[in-house]
Amino acid sequence: MTIKPLADRVVIKMLEVEETSKGGIILTASAKEKPQVAQVVAVGPGGVVDGKEITMELKVDDKVLISKYAGTDVKMDDQNYIIVRQSDILAIVE
Repeated sequence: MTIKPLADRVVIKMLEVEETSKGGIILTASAKEKPQVAQVVAVGPGGVVDGKEITMELKVDDKVLISKYAGTDVKMDDQNYIIVRQSDILAIVE
């Protein structure tokens, strides 16, 4: 199944980042704060949303930084995705 977002919405998948402390200890996901870096999976077409013209600035495979509590969690085909508005995305990570 494929998720095709509408209007100014973006489908993202959170990235799991394994970090190493300064002392060389590998920190697991449960031992650290979760990063808010995600990968864009699908992008809506944009258009007129709430009376404003929205141009989509993101593309598939962009790495982005999102707001901590943004979006709606969706599970499809044993994968977890989050659907957010483009305005909930804070930055593109390069």
